[in-house]
Amino acid sequence: MSRIAARFAALRAQGRGALIPFLEAYDPDPATSMAILRGMPGAGADLIEIGMPFTDPMADGPTVQAAGKRGLKAGVTLARTLAMVRDFRTEDDTTPIVLMGYLNPILSYGCERFCTDAAAAGVDGLIIVDLPPEEADMLLPFANARGIDFIRLVAPTTNDARLPLVLKGSSGFVYYVAITGITGTRSATTEHLMAEIPRLRRATKLPIAIGFGVRTPEQAAEAARIADAAVVASALLDTLAGSLDANGRARAETVRVVLDQVRALAAAVRGRSVGP
Repeated sequence: MSRIAARFAALRAQGRGALIPFLEAYDPDPATSMAILRGMPGAGADLIEIGMPFTDPMADGPTVQAAGKRGLKAGVTLARTLAMVRDFRTEDDTTPIVLMGYLNPILSYGCERFCTDAAAAGVDGLIIVDLPPEEADMLLPFANARGIDFIRLVAPTTNDARLPLVLKGSSGFVYYVAITGITGTRSATTEHLMAEIPRLRRATKLPIAIGFGVRTPEQAAEAARIADAAVVASALLDTLAGSLDANGRARAETVRVVLDQVRALAAAVRGRSVGP
């Protein structure tokens, strides 16, 4: 059983959904990014999503774009992102790690080589935003052969006729993009989610995570209740950006304020209030 499947099975036994916080690799620098990654499980992350910075992130809003630019300025590469995961695994062998990004850097790296190196580093899943189902064979067989879950994005515009094609070969969980548009710009309504998630459940037995527009502890708790997980990205990146100095460098409190926000999100998902 993969780490992702094992984690969702454990959470089902507990009767609750998952919190999946996001960080961008090397944002705003390697040491700070690594400290946030290492601290997330203790702060309540059930799974962790790491963004692989790219120069043309078409699905990302201003917040994630800015985080990617900071990561690129700090010298991130795919190899260095994988090294982050490898370093993380020296202390944590149970928390699932999912990489999210775009196809172009993987093509440059080499699809088979990337999947081989990602598996060796301890990566559990891949979300490739701009890889359509019709062209998934350029990456999917290599991921499958190395035990890496291939996580598909389903949008509100994905109709019932297309769902089987989108979900073909998917594993780990399904990522439901709760809004049409870019990340971090608005949030889906409860009514919309209550209508869409049952439609997805009729098409797949995989857990469903809701992302794009989940910002507050209340929204995270609602998403994890309606589906199986809440993905929080832009809200955490906004907190990180707000903690930086005038030159874009991390301050002493940067890691703490981001992890404090993860704790608040995790408490809400678990149905607890945050203490003083």
